[in-house]
Amino acid sequence: MELVAPAGNLEKLSYVYAYGADSAYIGLKRFSLRVKADNFYDKEYEQIKVLKEKYPSKRLFCALNISFHNKDIDHFVSDIDYFKQYPIDSFIVQDIGIVPIVQKYFPDAHLHLSTQANCINREAVKVYRNMGFSRVVLGREASLADIREIKDACPEMELEVFAHGAMCIAYSGRCLISAYMTGRSANSGFCSHSCRWDYKLLEERERPGEYFPVFEGDDYTAILSSKDLCMVDHLDDMKKAGVDSLKIEGRMKSLYYAALVTRAYRKAIDSLEGLITKEEAAPFIDELYKTAHREFSTGFFYSREDADKTTAGETKSGYEMAGTIGSILSNEESEAVLHRAKTTEQNFIREMDSLHPSAREAKTKDFSLHPEKKPHPVQKKDGYSFYHYRALNKIETSTALEFIGPDCTSVADSSYVLVNPEDGTIMDWVCHNHDCLIYTSSAVESSWIARFKNT
Repeated sequence: MELVAPAGNLEKLSYVYAYGADSAYIGLKRFSLRVKADNFYDKEYEQIKVLKEKYPSKRLFCALNISFHNKDIDHFVSDIDYFKQYPIDSFIVQDIGIVPIVQKYFPDAHLHLSTQANCINREAVKVYRNMGFSRVVLGREASLADIREIKDACPEMELEVFAHGAMCIAYSGRCLISAYMTGRSANSGFCSHSCRWDYKLLEERERPGEYFPVFEGDDYTAILSSKDLCMVDHLDDMKKAGVDSLKIEGRMKSLYYAALVTRAYRKAIDSLEGLITKEEAAPFIDELYKTAHREFSTGFFYSREDADKTTAGETKSGYEMAGTIGSILSNEESEAVLHRAKTTEQNFIREMDSLHPSAREAKTKDFSLHPEKKPHPVQKKDGYSFYHYRALNKIETSTALEFIGPDCTSVADSSYVLVNPEDGTIMDWVCHNHDCLIYTSSAVESSWIARFKNT
């Protein structure tokens, strides 16, 4: 089975490819149901082309799954030349009006029917096949029995289903509550996730004065908040039902979430196909539960009763993502950092020596009280290497990190050093947008992730 992962921006696209996705789906500005995701614009197509060259066997899907108004179609057509610069293999659409336009301007791209089209029966699949679709992303309401029947009736059509992620309380995600309450239409990509809010009381018109509690708390129910879908333990049943492609929800989720969930399903599929053992896959699947999620369910696949059960509480994870590991510095680049550190140290010594004795004594006393004011040049350590480090959350030198990679569940590291690349000094802390190197003896690689436990 194919594994399709979400990519809300260029960095996430790179990571889901590295962590095992066969294909990834992206959105373009204004034409995706996740408008609040970063999506893709400007000249990012140039970087995507490079990425596709790096991963020649991986495919790129583009979601054009909004409900198009006339003005939206006009905007799309006016931007056709720009969109053609993306190496798109397939378009995911729900609005039939956009089909002939895509077929005209992108004759080599495949058409995939979006889950928003609510396709859950064999006759509808045949209709879409005759229209030129090569794949249907079935509505989430389709059971495994439904899928088997559809595949038997139309074996030439590829069937893709969501296997993991958030579920919407509305039918196939076609929600109106956001538009009603906030003026932001989910069907145009502006969902405010109103179904996740806390509600105090609900009154039905024919029962005036009879209020139903729907806010989250002890002995209360959040009737609008669905459980998250998780089928990682049931992939064999999905394959037997005729599923060709598994899809992960979450273009608005974090890079950490996208990478770990993709990796878990990659290992689960590899185990199912006999490429690795169940024992080898198990630690990676366990990591799935270290991402933020609501209570898991199997959705509509076995019984709609499971999907009808709502849940309460926010999504939580036992970990925070600290940052990402970039490329390793070459020997020459590493020596240059150490040289800058030595120069910084020598300049500091000269500056102290040039001070009047009383001033030097005052400075020395101040440094003893506030050691962070004194520059601490990094020293060369055997077995250590410098890596570019992109901080996404604040960490301090006392923060115990764990490094994870596409084929590594976790490497603990409390002896790393954060280094300022400009002067080679040790940094006490780093946060988002700070230029930083990480000096470590751990055998990490580019595209690995650093995380730390929540306290």
